[in-house]
Amino acid sequence: MDSDAVVVGGGIGGLSAALALHRHGWRVTVLERAPELREVGAGLSLMANAVRALDALGLGPALRRSGHGEAPGGIRNRHGRWLSRVDATEMVRQLGTTALGVHRATLHRTLREALPASSLHTDAAVEHVESGPDRAEVRFRRQDGVHSLSADLVVGADGLRSRVRAQLWPHHAGPVYAGSTTWRAAIAFPDPVPAAISWGRGAEFGMVPIGDGQLYWYGALNAPPGGHAPDELTALREHFGDWHDPIPALLAATPPDVVLRNDIHYLPVPLPSYVRGRVALLGDAAHAMTPNLGQGAGQAIEDAVVLGAVCAGGAEGLPAALAAYDEQRRPRSQAVARASLTAGRFGQQLHHPLAVAMRDTALRLTPGRVALRSMARYADWRPPAG
Repeated sequence: MDSDAVVVGGGIGGLSAALALHRHGWRVTVLERAPELREVGAGLSLMANAVRALDALGLGPALRRSGHGEAPGGIRNRHGRWLSRVDATEMVRQLGTTALGVHRATLHRTLREALPASSLHTDAAVEHVESGPDRAEVRFRRQDGVHSLSADLVVGADGLRSRVRAQLWPHHAGPVYAGSTTWRAAIAFPDPVPAAISWGRGAEFGMVPIGDGQLYWYGALNAPPGGHAPDELTALREHFGDWHDPIPALLAATPPDVVLRNDIHYLPVPLPSYVRGRVALLGDAAHAMTPNLGQGAGQAIEDAVVLGAVCAGGAEGLPAALAAYDEQRRPRSQAVARASLTAGRFGQQLHHPLAVAMRDTALRLTPGRVALRSMARYADWRPPAG
């Protein structure tokens, strides 16, 4: 009998999980609540671990062709002085592959096209998930009414405000505001720009080439939650317009209607398990983290690859397989989430002038190989064999 899975959520994590299970012989149904299956966002910086995970899914070559292999520059201050430089050659030597800048929509489309079209279902809002000893049940609503599916496995990949997590882990505290808001855009910008970040007081600006003459930029600031401006690009220029080149040029090349603004939220209380019966959480639903290490999407794709590998034997022995998934993924992803939060507090969120000056001096005095070793720590991950 075929093994079947329902994946709740059609974002990058959900589609990666669906593809990983599909490649191991599972019959997969993806339920996405949005009326169409598409990714909303700008760009992504995929570290070496995420690139390896995509290689394990068979998508690495296609994404290398459509994205941009990063030659990371490092960290600057708001005036353009380099605080820390990254030796790209040494990074590749240590990690075996370069990082990759891609448009979120490109990655999402590549994942979507690798799956059978019949497995993807939109306008399907999941209302209830129940895990029994032998099967799990999913109830969802579409325009024509309420439907239900029975499956060997349910994967909760429904994001930061996961309904699956809220239902099956009802006492978990859920996401909180991290203290920063961020603006993002992907624009046409053919001039060569290094993948780098710049720090000010309580502020950060990053830029990542994403291939095909496009560049992804983001700006982040300490701010109260829920803020909005009539013109977000104008508001952004007030904060970053006098920073070093090419930041003013990037903002000048940005159409106002492509700028996205989002507050940053994360899960401050680690889940005690990513598994409840025949239901497994994945990606932001399991470990939503701040973006300060560029690992959010990468950790979700890692989750997916490991889930597919441990479930390679099908539904038989699934409890042991899910226990292995939890054992492998929870310690690592939660450690990355903690490190990302710390990186933000000592990076973008640091505001006091004396603290900022001390941090910047410490960065300038840190040998490049030490900084690279610290940067590469969480990117040095390999997929399971097979």
